[in-house]
Amino acid sequence: MRVALITGAARGLGRAIAQDLATDHHVAITYNTTDPGPLLKERPDVFPIKADLAGAAAAADVITRTITTFGRLDVLVNNAGAIVPTAHDATDFADHKLNFDVNVIAPMALLSAALPYLNPSASVINISSTNAVLPAMGASAYSASKAALNTWTRGMAKELGPRGIRVNAVAPGATERPENPRPEELIEKFVEMTALGRIGQPEDIAAAVRFLASDAASFITGEILNVNGGYRL
Repeated sequence: MRVALITGAARGLGRAIAQDLATDHHVAITYNTTDPGPLLKERPDVFPIKADLAGAAAAADVITRTITTFGRLDVLVNNAGAIVPTAHDATDFADHKLNFDVNVIAPMALLSAALPYLNPSASVINISSTNAVLPAMGASAYSASKAALNTWTRGMAKELGPRGIRVNAVAPGATERPENPRPEELIEKFVEMTALGRIGQPEDIAAAVRFLASDAASFITGEILNVNGGYRL
């Protein structure tokens, strides 16, 4: 059975991705401050790893523990993210740094640590954001970090293509957050700007990840798949 590692999977998009892939993959997840108990109750076969991916040594430890437990790694989903609002005139750059450490540097470190174990047909899927091209007001550093993630995705696809390793990204639009719902008036604004007339569900993103991880996408690499219902067309 193929093995998938999903970072930041205790809630939200990551949890939906883990639930989906766990139906036919061995799954390891990382979590930091959120208790993964609800996911593990539903999927007790999931292997949880506590990790602060902003830490320098975290990536290597996560990959080592995954390989020790399952003996292989076929799918790496870089979902863990920091969404820290940052003022444009901020002089304390700790929040700027956190956005980039978690959203860009951590995926780089995880892939570097995983490369010795990735065989041809392995798939790396980065969770980006529509904000990479439509920056969010008050969160320019977060938006810029996702734009950097997109560029890195394409670069890695080019570099790892000769090894048969595919690297893609999924860019969600406004998506429901069951654990932390948005205000109803904000949802209405998103819906008004979305061609399909609704916001996304975590399962919409999980389905896109499943496709990119599968053999059905074996000739797709370097792509940023927008899953946003036609947001701001």
